[in-house]
Amino acid sequence: MIQTKKLYYGAAYYDEYLPYDRLQADMEMMKKAGINLIRIAESTWSTWEPEDGVFDFSHLHRMLHASKNAGIDVIVGTPTYAIPPWLARKYPDILADTHHGQERYGHRQNMDITHPGYLFHAQRIIRRLLKEVQQYPHVIGFQIDNETKPYDTCCPRVQQRFTQYLKKQYPDINDFNQEFGLNYWSNRVQDWADMPDVRGTINDSLAAEFEHFQRNLVTEFFCWQASIIREYLRPEQFITHNFDFSWRNYSYGYQPDVNQYDAAQHLDIAGSDIYHPSEDHLTGAEIAFGGDLTRSLKQNNYLILETQAQGNHGWLAYPGQLRLQAFSHLASGADCVEYWHWHSIHNAIESYWKGILSHNLKENATYRECMTIGADMKRLTNDLLHLKKHNKIAMLMSNRSNTAFRYFPAGSINDQNTIVRWLYDAFYRMNLEMDMISDTQADPARLADYDLIVLPSVYSMPKILTEHLQAYVKNGGHLLAALRSAFADEHLKIYADDQPYGLTECFGMTYDQFTEPGRTSLSGTAVSFAEKPSLSDWTELLIPKDNQTEVIARYDHPYWNEYAAVTHHTYGKGSAAYIGCYFDSASLESVLNVLMERFEITVPKEHFPLIRKEGRNQNETAITYFFNYSSDSMDYTVPYDGTELIGNSPVCKQDTIRLKPWEFHILKQASGHFTANE
Repeated sequence: MIQTKKLYYGAAYYDEYLPYDRLQADMEMMKKAGINLIRIAESTWSTWEPEDGVFDFSHLHRMLHASKNAGIDVIVGTPTYAIPPWLARKYPDILADTHHGQERYGHRQNMDITHPGYLFHAQRIIRRLLKEVQQYPHVIGFQIDNETKPYDTCCPRVQQRFTQYLKKQYPDINDFNQEFGLNYWSNRVQDWADMPDVRGTINDSLAAEFEHFQRNLVTEFFCWQASIIREYLRPEQFITHNFDFSWRNYSYGYQPDVNQYDAAQHLDIAGSDIYHPSEDHLTGAEIAFGGDLTRSLKQNNYLILETQAQGNHGWLAYPGQLRLQAFSHLASGADCVEYWHWHSIHNAIESYWKGILSHNLKENATYRECMTIGADMKRLTNDLLHLKKHNKIAMLMSNRSNTAFRYFPAGSINDQNTIVRWLYDAFYRMNLEMDMISDTQADPARLADYDLIVLPSVYSMPKILTEHLQAYVKNGGHLLAALRSAFADEHLKIYADDQPYGLTECFGMTYDQFTEPGRTSLSGTAVSFAEKPSLSDWTELLIPKDNQTEVIARYDHPYWNEYAAVTHHTYGKGSAAYIGCYFDSASLESVLNVLMERFEITVPKEHFPLIRKEGRNQNETAITYFFNYSSDSMDYTVPYDGTELIGNSPVCKQDTIRLKPWEFHILKQASGHFTANE
């Protein structure tokens, strides 16, 4: 497994964007700030190839020569995510034909990634670029494309490939009709030649299957690009990609358009782009969520290839927050923190997405804080590099379930990521760290690594997965599921059986009715709520199967009060809990505290805004981070004898130490000592 040899601190850099020649000045400023890595080349195909077959790599070589002389390493990105105008003119149909019609030239990522002309010219520019950079020893790796997706390509060629994909799965067309319920509204297809344009289908299972097929196109694209790059790769160089996330004006949840677990198999090191609220809205939750997901893609350390310096409007960090953010990435297992971007751009759509430097390109408060980060990362590389996590909780991620929520929304919740973040954020605030595993990789051996598996409304669940989960609990594991889990199969066909399908004995309950909560609340003797719980969107009327099922909470309602809302049930050597409704986050934490006790999982005494993250470094020494995500001072208790690395001062077990607003400490355990939970 290829890994970096040091902690990297860097920025995306574009000599070709700058209003005047300041390359040497930039290199000197970067070196002064402790920046030891830049990412280049991924955004300007039209600069490298201004005309068909005419190449100009002068900016590229300028950047590579200057960075080499400055001792700054480089990641080179393949420039395939934004096509030049001459290519769009040469192949008018290269612009993706989507559900909303054909794209127009102008914005990025508007092309059909399966188009033969696109693939021909993309391969040519990739090969020419790789040949140009072969001579530079400080090029440490390559980034495939940029935040790649299928861009909703729906052209006739892609739909013909989709038909072939279905024919391979269903040699008997009658099985296809039966599986997708195509008798409904006369949608039955008796001859594959009659397969209609999927953009018009009213069969949401078929529409979702097409999206699954589109995700496969992205994985195929990754495999194709990686195979080209590997022809030129030196043994020490790596291939990465900057995966992104679902977007709600910042990085929010699992990306619905890519199966990142499959795509990451073609990479040496996973990478991601994480953007988040700042100032008073900075919680660290997005940093933690994105980091946990990226780390889990290859179960190893990863690279932050883009995050904010000054960033979008309203993201300007308070003093100390930029440091807090950078080391929060390291605490989740990142080996690199890289900003988008070094310099603010003076025209076009991202002019106000500011880099480290403002538009005057001079030192500023952000730059000066970067200097402290760069110095500390260099000083602490040996102690903080390759932090390994050993989490005992995992959340199950499901692309198909994410798709299902858009086609079959739960009340007003049309994004499964709402449930994902509802649960994840509660665990985060309680300082219960977790991994994220794919539903397609959740075999018995993988599940057995964890004490608790969390199902965040995993609506789409193949029969084999229900069998794996049932066996996992029976053998001593614990399972926590939220509403609408195990409702349909992998093709979103609803099971004609008791819900949750295949797991009713495991959960010790079932249900066959659900509704909006209206004036419903929650009550129960097992859990106490600080305030009356507030329900919204969805309530399942749970029916315990026998008196062995503990009702943690039931509905507080004149008509629904006979039904359970949250249950816990011992099954075999393990147990399973089910949350059948959606309610406020504070009440969720109250429920989770009770369930963690049932699962015999210790909840740390620290609570948000005091965040604690742990792991072991490359020397197998325990490292513990404490972050204060607030404008108030916070106290923490030292868990062991050791050293606080930022201040390089000794600490003793059970000492109480105060963190200033937005401050963090990093503890390194003294050799020969072991943490209490070992």
